[in-house]
Amino acid sequence: MAEVPFVISVSSTELDVLKQKLDATRFPDELDDAGWAYGAPLADLQRLVSRWRDGYDWRKHEALLNAELPQFTRDIVVDGFGTLNIHYVHKKSASENVIPLLFVHGWPGSFIEARKITPLLTAVQPDRPSFHVMAMSLPGYGFSEGPHKKGFGVAQYAEIGNKLMLALGYSKYVTQGGDWGSVITRKIATLYGGKHAKAWHTNLPIVGPPKFSLNPFHIATTIAMLLQLLWLLPAEKAALDRAQEMQRTGLGYFQEQSTKPQTLGYGLADSPVGLLAWIYEKLVAWADNYPWDDDEVLTWISLYWFSRAGPAASLRIYYEVSKEAGLMPDLHGVLPTIPLGFSYFPGELVNLPRNWACRTGNVVFEAEHEIGGHFAAYKVPESLVEDLQKMFGRGGPAYGVVPGRTGY
Repeated sequence: MAEVPFVISVSSTELDVLKQKLDATRFPDELDDAGWAYGAPLADLQRLVSRWRDGYDWRKHEALLNAELPQFTRDIVVDGFGTLNIHYVHKKSASENVIPLLFVHGWPGSFIEARKITPLLTAVQPDRPSFHVMAMSLPGYGFSEGPHKKGFGVAQYAEIGNKLMLALGYSKYVTQGGDWGSVITRKIATLYGGKHAKAWHTNLPIVGPPKFSLNPFHIATTIAMLLQLLWLLPAEKAALDRAQEMQRTGLGYFQEQSTKPQTLGYGLADSPVGLLAWIYEKLVAWADNYPWDDDEVLTWISLYWFSRAGPAASLRIYYEVSKEAGLMPDLHGVLPTIPLGFSYFPGELVNLPRNWACRTGNVVFEAEHEIGGHFAAYKVPESLVEDLQKMFGRGGPAYGVVPGRTGY
């Protein structure tokens, strides 16, 4: 199970095929003044496709990723699913005492989400903790091998994350994740918390609304949380309204990917423009006004187009997790007891009332931000890194959770 250095090197044949497909693009029509109401605007897609075909230089961005992010692959044996070859970033800090941190991305992200936080986390600074950063490509994403059997759920993704950290020599570590990374790091905290995973942090707290229970130990708490909905702070009310609007108009992708990912996968695997439109809509809608550069978008999408398993493989986590009802934690069951930190960004897809989120575990750290949305590690890296430094730094609530690795 040796570590093998990895360099992104897309073949010229793959680049030629992409060019041919872009040359053959057939665009749909569009209603007058449709804007974003019907989905990604035609003018945006025409501009991006033109750039992708005639001006975008993949070799330049490929070289930049290779230069910035030390990448490797390693075989990981997954119980019941055989061996998968996993791609990951492993960037070490020059500090003597550091905190190993596993970063877990989601959809439609990839290991590129760690691109901006990695140099900040690994930097050696006075009075601030430093981290060794591991950012794995989830199976079926980026350059990781995809699962080959049905039933590959949250526990398997968590198993790979834990086994990767152990294989790298980090028997004790902390985690950070958003989107699916939030679900997976919660499972890591549940399965491996205490012995190996010592704390976890997320920018996407996921929890269902309070449910009434006849259990006498739950009645008072449930009633109190329901009553608190009457006195939400303005920011919490706006966030709840946003979540309800997302439920009404923005979850079509989730339903399709959770029920018939294979059908959708044909279009995404065969049409680069279909893939671009499918993901670009989410990048803009979930970005909280982040000023996307066209080449940024195209690099993000290209990592899906050139991914080892193909774009369709990234969708199947939705089917498996929805089938096993693993998205929401069982709040009346066993919850992780290791320290948990939250970062709240106003543009996040789901930004629930704080008293709801605090039911997900042993919350020791919370931070509110005025700007930022989904993909916080990429969109507002300084804010996310500062929260991690506060949580794990000297005087922070999770200081010293990794014995012998104080960070400074």
